[in-house]
Amino acid sequence: MNVPNALTISRLAAIPVLMALLLLRFPGHDQVAAALFIMFSLTDTLDGQLARRRGMVSDLGRFLDPLADKLFVLAVLIVLVQEGLVAAWVVVVIFSRELIITILRSVAASQGRIIAAAPLGKTKTVTQMSAVTLLILQRPYPELTLIAGLAVAIAVAFTLWSGIDYLWRFRYLLGPFDTSRTRVASGGAPEASLAAELAGVLVPKGFTVAVAESSTGGMVGSMIVDQPGSSAYFVGGVIAYSNQVKHEHLGVSEELLRTVGAVSREVAEAMAAGARTRFGTNLAVAVTGIAGPGADASSKPVGLTYIAVSSAANTASREFKFNGDRVSNRRQAATEALRMLIAEARSIGSPSGVTSA
Repeated sequence: MNVPNALTISRLAAIPVLMALLLLRFPGHDQVAAALFIMFSLTDTLDGQLARRRGMVSDLGRFLDPLADKLFVLAVLIVLVQEGLVAAWVVVVIFSRELIITILRSVAASQGRIIAAAPLGKTKTVTQMSAVTLLILQRPYPELTLIAGLAVAIAVAFTLWSGIDYLWRFRYLLGPFDTSRTRVASGGAPEASLAAELAGVLVPKGFTVAVAESSTGGMVGSMIVDQPGSSAYFVGGVIAYSNQVKHEHLGVSEELLRTVGAVSREVAEAMAAGARTRFGTNLAVAVTGIAGPGADASSKPVGLTYIAVSSAANTASREFKFNGDRVSNRRQAATEALRMLIAEARSIGSPSGVTSA
């Protein structure tokens, strides 16, 4: 238990107090309820900021924060329906969206994954909390009724929009869309067949390969060595998670890292060329990206990934924008890296003195 998580739990503890204030009748009870609602709503922003700045982000916080938001808003809305201050269908829409996303999170949790709150989800929460505040205050201040109605409409729109956004971005978790964990008919993972295909291209040509990985953290190399006999062509790699390692072990210039950033096409290509030179291989692949769930201090979006493949004749790269969670983004990047390696290996001839079978 840390301070950010304690703030999150305070929102849950405030629910019965707010419900009582809305149901009781004494001078200023609605104003007090609105003030408390605003105060505890602000903890939603504060807990996240504290967690990120102090390095206190935890799995409990990622799970509990969105749950507290939902219960906090829904509990107050239910009382407002009972008091005749908002239509019941509004609560049904909001509750349905939250139920669906909660089910989605449960599916993710069953796979060992946690879906953190997305920016659009946070915007949805802000619009809902603003609408609830106005709904509470419209009883003592009838002139706010029209504004409250408009705020409710905006909140409903963002509720639906964010729900669709979550379902689309994490669609791979549901049934056949989950290509990151679907098993092929042969009994192996899809990337296993890619590793075998890579071996089938490299071995006849006598090619060797190395990897330079940042966001994938060794996943590309792991997929390659899953293939029996990979020692014939896989030399090794560098997990260059920090800029210092990228510079010192892969030869990426400090100026390049400073000017374009670690997650860029230029750095990916420099990493791939550096790995090929360092290990003396025919081919090298590099991956750099923002896996998520947050972008840390970067202004670049979560899922943005650059993959580069270097050979003696060419160094080329591609930009990808993955839409999954951290695990899926890393796995998709590693899978695409294998595909790019296969394509490049096919496009170039065998080294001198090596003939294809």
